Amino acid sequence: MQGAKPARQVSDGGGGAAPAARAAAFFDLDKTLIEGSSALHFARAAYRNGLISRRQMARDVLANIRFRLEGSTDESTDVLRERIAEAITGQRQVDLMRMGQQVLAGVLPAVYPQVLQEAHDHQDAGRLAYVVTAASHELAETLADVLVLDGGIGNRSEVRDGVYTGRPEGHFTYREGKAAAIRELAEQQGIDLAASYAYSDSESDLPMLRAVGNPVAVNPDRALEEVARAEGWRIMRFDKLGRRLRIAGAAAGVALLGGGGGYLAARLRPRRRFSLLGWG
Repeated sequence: MQGAKPARQVSDGGGGAAPAARAAAFFDLDKTLIEGSSALHFARAAYRNGLISRRQMARDVLANIRFRLEGSTDESTDVLRERIAEAITGQRQVDLMRMGQQVLAGVLPAVYPQVLQEAHDHQDAGRLAYVVTAASHELAETLADVLVLDGGIGNRSEVRDGVYTGRPEGHFTYREGKAAAIRELAEQQGIDLAASYAYSDSESDLPMLRAVGNPVAVNPDRALEEVARAEGWRIMRFDKLGRRLRIAGAAAGVALLGGGGGYLAARLRPRRRFSLLGWG
């Protein structure tokens, strides 16, 4: 994996520098480090900059709610990867980088303070802390810088003469790709994965979680929660949107049984295409 940051020197309390940390903590982004999906905030910035239509923006807002309730799927992620490649092909890298502040304006208020504190606690204990996401490597690195973490790992896209070609570069950081990326980083930085931690909300991140000695499930989807409980992993839960929407949906369903409910149900039926949502 190219461009990984060098390991931070950890203070030994005596004015000198201790050896580089030998363990790390890896944090998935969506529904783990932040509430909801970072792709929604990218979509808003893309709309403001003329990369997607108003209709697509509306679909992405609805898809974000569905992602919060149901999580990502392999199918939605494959669609996402294709759409990202299509959207950025021929775009100047500098133009997308200039969108970064608009994306962060939405992402930063969504950061879970409990998880960020976990990351900082790991750093204070001498461990490195990384953001690991299927979103862009640029976003992962920028967010890590702003949150004072040690680095970001994300999807890289090929750039030729300052323009995105639409072709991937390096690992696709989803499922086994995330695990492969952190193993590569661990080899580069001398990180002991058996002594390391990983945090995620999704069953899709089981390869990453099982690559370390201390996996933690954060706001887990049903499949991950079953694994976490069976294997005795720590579970953190504080995302309340799903519970609130399920209660509201049940109440609305009762009210709509008398008429019009069939139309609403058809409008809300899950679709197979998730547009820009479903990043990890």
